[in-house]
Amino acid sequence: MKTDSPLPTPGAPLQHYISSAPFDLQSVEAMTPEQSKVFQASQLRLMWWKFRKHRLALVSGMFLAVLYFGILICEFLAPYNLHTRNMDYIYSPPQRVHLFHDGQFVGPFVYGRQMKLDMDTLKRNYIENQNDVQRLRFFCKGDSYRFWGLIEGDRHFVCPAENGQLFLAGTDRLGRDVLSRIIYGARISLTIGLVGISFSFLLGIVIGGLAGYHGGIFDLIVQRIIEVLQSIPSIPLWLALAAIMPITWSPILIYFGITVILGLLDWTGLARAVRSKLLALREEDYVLAAQLMGARSSRIIGRHLIPGFMSHLIATATISIPGMILGETALSFLGLGLRAPITSWGILLTEARSVSVIAFYPWLLLPMLPVILVIMAFNFLGDGLRDAADPYK
Repeated sequence: MKTDSPLPTPGAPLQHYISSAPFDLQSVEAMTPEQSKVFQASQLRLMWWKFRKHRLALVSGMFLAVLYFGILICEFLAPYNLHTRNMDYIYSPPQRVHLFHDGQFVGPFVYGRQMKLDMDTLKRNYIENQNDVQRLRFFCKGDSYRFWGLIEGDRHFVCPAENGQLFLAGTDRLGRDVLSRIIYGARISLTIGLVGISFSFLLGIVIGGLAGYHGGIFDLIVQRIIEVLQSIPSIPLWLALAAIMPITWSPILIYFGITVILGLLDWTGLARAVRSKLLALREEDYVLAAQLMGARSSRIIGRHLIPGFMSHLIATATISIPGMILGETALSFLGLGLRAPITSWGILLTEARSVSVIAFYPWLLLPMLPVILVIMAFNFLGDGLRDAADPYK
């Protein structure tokens, strides 16, 4: 039977084709290669084509990819070891990188500094010595480290000059390089979001999937539990759960404890999203066919129902990661999260608790900058994924 429905246009979403009248064989054969490519594209490919048009989300995704690659080699990227102290440069302000000296191109370098103590305020003042040109070294030997705690190494991407100093983000009260500690702290702060969302993702899919598919008493109990958890303010609940962790636990146990706490408090929203989807999809004919063929509930949920809206779940999980990063930062800043020798952005911000410290040494607030950038990038990326996964846009 021949229809008068128009041919699909390149770039139009697949749902546009499905909603239009069915094509006959002649109209399908008459499609151009570009139209055929769009018509036969998979859901993931259509999402990618749509996601590429969201420039801000694409840039955010590239930015996050660079950061997560950087945490794999943070020992190499950091100019100093995590625990290296420069006692002659306590509370040294950030140094500027120069390229020209006396009108001549020298390459990347910093000027040497001399410290003078203000006897009235007891503040350390650092004065640049314009005659002391310290050229930066790249792919050089510097402080020794253990790569991921396993392999000995001493190669760094950038190092100070011989007998020189390089503090691009200043130093703290112990003379430790703030930039190096920010780079090391990224490994903890960024991975805790991924590990936490994985735990939350598992709980949300399993509990929400069973509640939406079976319904009944189990669904009623799950909904009441979710309502109770969502009615409790997040910060007091974080503090209460974090405070019960024994102080004798090792840093790695504290890390996983914080991750479990953040995952336990974040699964409720995802579970409700999964439940609402399954309540609608469980009435479809293909679900009844799978039941008649003897498929188990776990197979129907895992192989037939969840994949149908997995793109929406990924977008939801992406938006949830910033909340976990903020949660870890807040707990560590309040002294109830991660503890030394583990270093995270939240722990670095504890150096700036005092108003007087912030007034004298404002660069100690620099760890707040990557927190803001990462959270904004995840939000933009989540918005782009959500728009790409929405069949009605």
